[in-house]
Amino acid sequence: MEVTPFLFGAARALVGIGGLMRRWTTAGLALALPLALGAAVGATGCAGSSTSGGVPATAPASGQPGAPAESMPTPKPKGADLTLPGETHLRNVRQVTFGGQNAEAYWSWDDSALSLQVTPASGGCDRINILDLKAGTLTPIMHSGRQTCAYFLPGDRQILFASTHELSPDCPPEPDRSHGYTWPLYDYDIYVANRDGSDLHNITRTPGYDAEATVRSDGRIVFTSTRSGDIELWAMDPDGGNLQQLTHTVGYDGGAYFSPDGSKLIWRASRPAPGQEEQDYKDLLAQGLVRPTKMELWTANADGSGAYQLTDFGKASFAPYIAPDEKTVVFASNKLDPKGRAFEIWKMNLDGSGLEQVTHDPSGFNAFPMFSRDGKKLVFSSNRNGSVPHETNVFVAEWVP
Repeated sequence: MEVTPFLFGAARALVGIGGLMRRWTTAGLALALPLALGAAVGATGCAGSSTSGGVPATAPASGQPGAPAESMPTPKPKGADLTLPGETHLRNVRQVTFGGQNAEAYWSWDDSALSLQVTPASGGCDRINILDLKAGTLTPIMHSGRQTCAYFLPGDRQILFASTHELSPDCPPEPDRSHGYTWPLYDYDIYVANRDGSDLHNITRTPGYDAEATVRSDGRIVFTSTRSGDIELWAMDPDGGNLQQLTHTVGYDGGAYFSPDGSKLIWRASRPAPGQEEQDYKDLLAQGLVRPTKMELWTANADGSGAYQLTDFGKASFAPYIAPDEKTVVFASNKLDPKGRAFEIWKMNLDGSGLEQVTHDPSGFNAFPMFSRDGKKLVFSSNRNGSVPHETNVFVAEWVP
């Protein structure tokens, strides 16, 4: 689809002129969530972006300054089975992070470690960490800027993630909530580094939002970018070369993953209706914002051809992942909550049939499911068993087909 003059102009406006404009007016759709409140109301991540719960800015969330106190049940001890009634596809649910905000955890290729996004309980920017599951150690990659959307490269010696640190070591500002619940499009670039953070190099170097990158077994990368003037899916090689635009429709396309055999993509997308809805989308984009309240799941061939819509819930569905059997999809959605705040994990067939609820958790947020490479385990993020309201932690469960 031809990029309209409006969208091209919006992209130029996002880029800005000079260092200050480029610093934070462009956006990176950190669907790597503002991990601040941990309840998530839109989608998030690379899978999506925001465990912030979508609580209106005018009403402080419980546990935040100015909000009423919320009683919390005593957390179960470390090592306890946290499987809830009705969760028949999960067994031996174990908590692997404790405190702060922890989400978007993705398996290494040998299933021994997780890359994840962490905001300490003391506050600050989201930062990428590596969790060694055997040792239980959590190691940050770097300590500057805001980071999001990390994924191991094949071989597990390097890690891919997005960061704002070249623009400023400080956290970028929170978005203007006068437009309602929106995601800011921070000016991320995508980086590759060794697991200890050494040999860091920028592989995108393009003004605007480049993030939400995941990797195929041959090293091919799919990511989300505003470089065309809209928020689209792109593919590139590990060095940033051989670029290919994969989607061409007005609306947000992001949080894409390859199928295990590399032949297909699955992602979340918004498709604003022609007229006022589409104009509102473009107006927000021109300000470096996007409203993530209505996202559906799509699949296509790995080159973007044959795109097919899988869901039509009219809600926020995100973080889809295809199981190693190449038939099952797991994802997060708020489809059952009229207020749009409570997210559960669901499963369905790759053709959209056979919908079934996986988590049954009244805590408010369950998302970012990913199968281990052998298909025996599922990692996900949840507010369950938190020590304070809206605390988000990472959990690993045995998968029961």
